[in-house]
Amino acid sequence: MATQLRLRSALSLVTGAGSGIGRAVCARLAGEGATVAACDLDGAAARETVQLLGGPGSEEGAPRGNHAAFQADVSEARAARSLLQQVQACFSRPPSVVVSCAGITRDEFLLQMSEDDWDRVIAVNLKGIFLVTQAAAQALVSSGSHGSIINISSIVGKVGNMGQANYAASKAGVIGLTQTAARELGRHGIRCNSVLPGFIATPMTQKMPQKVKDKVTGMIPMGHMGNPEDVADVVAFLASEDSGYITGASVEVTGGLFM
Repeated sequence: MATQLRLRSALSLVTGAGSGIGRAVCARLAGEGATVAACDLDGAAARETVQLLGGPGSEEGAPRGNHAAFQADVSEARAARSLLQQVQACFSRPPSVVVSCAGITRDEFLLQMSEDDWDRVIAVNLKGIFLVTQAAAQALVSSGSHGSIINISSIVGKVGNMGQANYAASKAGVIGLTQTAARELGRHGIRCNSVLPGFIATPMTQKMPQKVKDKVTGMIPMGHMGNPEDVADVVAFLASEDSGYITGASVEVTGGLFM
C-alpha cells in the first residue's frame, strides 16, 4: 500500500461492498484516506464491511466514523437513484469515486439456459452498472465536480467462458458501456475505466468444483488465483490522480490468463 494518502479528500461509493472484491476495494480506498459509502443488496453485509473499516456500529445510512453503509438493489432504477440521493444527503456531496462491483452468476450451458437466468444476470451485472454510472454522473455534472467511475467487468467479458453466456455478455457490455461513458463524460472531468479480473479467490469462485479450480490454476502463467486485494490495488490507482490521464481503459488483472 502506498505510504501517502492519495484519496484523503475523496468520497467513494462502492456497490457489491458486502464481500469479495467489493469489500477489499472498500478497505483499500479507506486505507488511502477515502471516506467510503459501502452498498450491498445485503444491508447487514454492507454494515459488516463498514465495521471492518474501523468505525463504530450505527443505523443504516448513518456515518460510522468516516464511513456509512447502504442497502440497495442496483438493478432497479428507483433504487439506484435513491442510493445516490441517500449518499449525498449523508455526506452533503456526491461521491467523487464510484466503483461498481455488484454482480451475480447463474451458470448454465447455452442450450439449457433459461430466460430468467439470462435476464437476472443482465439486470444486475449490466443494467445495474448502467444505472449507478448514470446516477453518479448526473450528480457529479450537476454539482460541477470531477470524478472517477470504475466498473468491474471480467476477463470472461473479453474471451467468453463455457456455461457463462449470460455472464460473458453482461461483462462484455460493461466494457462497451464504460468506453462510451468515457467519451461522453471526459469533457465534464469524469474519467471512466473498467477492471477485468481473472479468476480471483472470492465467494463466487469458491463455488467452483475443486477439479475445475485446479484446471484453471494450471492455465495461469503466475501459477495461482488472484486475491481480491490484487483487484483493489488497481482500483485505487484508477481512483487516484496517479491515473489522471487514463480514461476508457480496460485493465486486466488475470495473472497472465488469456494473454
